[in-house]
Amino acid sequence: MLASLAATGLRAAPATAPDTVAAQLRDAAMAGHDIAWSWVSELSTRFGPRPAGSVNEQQAAAWAATKLKSLGFENVHIESFPITAWVRGSESAQLTAPSTQPLVIAALGESPPTPGSGLEGDVVIFPTLTDLKAAAPGSLNGKIALVTQRMVRAQDGAGYGAAVPARTDGPKEAAQRGAIAFLLRSVGTDSHRLAHTGTTRYVDGGVPVPAFALSAPDADQIERIAALGQTVRVRLFSTASYLPDAHSQNVIADVRGRERPQEVVLLGAHLDSWDQGTGAIDDGAGTAIITAAAKLIRDLPHRPRRTVRVVLFGSEEIAQPTPPGGAFGGHSYATNHQAELADHMLAGESDFGTDRVYSFALPATVTQSELAKTLLRILTPIGVLASERAPEDVGTDIGPTVEAGVPAFQLSQDGMHYFDIHHTADDTLDKVDRAALDQNVAAWAALIWLAADSDVDFRPRPSPSATGVPQSR
Repeated sequence: MLASLAATGLRAAPATAPDTVAAQLRDAAMAGHDIAWSWVSELSTRFGPRPAGSVNEQQAAAWAATKLKSLGFENVHIESFPITAWVRGSESAQLTAPSTQPLVIAALGESPPTPGSGLEGDVVIFPTLTDLKAAAPGSLNGKIALVTQRMVRAQDGAGYGAAVPARTDGPKEAAQRGAIAFLLRSVGTDSHRLAHTGTTRYVDGGVPVPAFALSAPDADQIERIAALGQTVRVRLFSTASYLPDAHSQNVIADVRGRERPQEVVLLGAHLDSWDQGTGAIDDGAGTAIITAAAKLIRDLPHRPRRTVRVVLFGSEEIAQPTPPGGAFGGHSYATNHQAELADHMLAGESDFGTDRVYSFALPATVTQSELAKTLLRILTPIGVLASERAPEDVGTDIGPTVEAGVPAFQLSQDGMHYFDIHHTADDTLDKVDRAALDQNVAAWAALIWLAADSDVDFRPRPSPSATGVPQSR
């Protein structure tokens, strides 16, 4: 961090106007916030990949708890929950006809292994998941289904939502039509020969067939061969396995509010990562951003009126239910803190890398409020404007909390390049832009301070006749 908060001008007394403090927080972060960089650097270097349920994830959680305590956070603790961990093992793929060629693949999360000798079959190509769904039952018996849909690059990442159903639902649809395995063109926007992994959907307690992502160049190669009128045949091998008695955990830390500590502004990011890179972008950077923003607020001469809570969620990437019904980090937090959610005032999540924030969105109840106008005035100088829409797709981790009725905010980051490395071996520390990281911290610190130090009610309160149970959104 900076040598001292005094050096940044953060000397405000409780009587100082909230917008003045917010501007000071913004400027301190933009000047260079060593906490954010040192956090993501140490996390991704010391522990590398942190798959859900792994020793690395658990050691990273213990490290994070110790670090948060040393930074002066309160109520620091770890909440564990059971999961079935998935271990990639070794994997390979080759074209076996019409010629022999190696392929770059990545097993999709929670895919079952192939038989010990591997499996082989002719490839049937479908341009989209919709085309696969239109195939007749039994039409893929003994074959391998391949969906080649391309993801569209977009600033807000909208192309991901359009492409990812092929990854999540493709194995089920292929199996229902008799396929022995499923392939898809990686859900990503790059042309690198790296495969993008990602989780799939359980059907009756498991993923029904071995499922793999192909690198974009390899998917292109198969399409070109098929266009020549040749039958494409592929051999797949995987030793993926499951650990049914594993656990993951959420790490929780508070900046306790000075007047209404029971009221919580929740900041979320996930500590686990995929197993091929080092989880620097997804989501080591997010944990660094929210921790650094909360630390700036914690180090003010006076605390905000409400409590600011940092939650470093576990098992976001492998978010399958154990037992069926839901038990990844987001569900675990919402369940464990159900009695408190009525006093959770606002929630937000950082899980989109480190590119610059370009807009903010607040709950519809306050879009025309003085707080919103103040926030716009504070953030416009660092390139952040108000969104014309209410928060959308607020994040996997805080999703269950939001579904329980807690309002969400959103700080939207530029996603034009995020999906070039998303879920690949290229997710490493050198991809973190330090200036953009600081700008993220600035936006988060200013917004969180204004929300936590305010009297603003971000959601309608229950009527006297209501049960008091948070309503679903």
